[in-house]
Amino acid sequence: MNKIKWPLLAFAIGAALCMMGIGVAVAERSIIGMIIAIIALIFVMGYGFKTKKKMREDGLL
Repeated sequence: MNKIKWPLLAFAIGAALCMMGIGVAVAERSIIGMIIAIIALIFVMGYGFKTKKKMREDGLL
């Protein structure tokens, strides 16, 4: 069985939290909250993909 890649798990949880934040902002009808959550989601997912690429290049995946 493979070991857990903790940094990638943290990015996945962070992205899921940002998606939940978008849902909460929609429910609260907060445009500012939606924009902030979308920007945070783009940042977290982008940094996660960047980290995964670096780990793959270093042979850690």
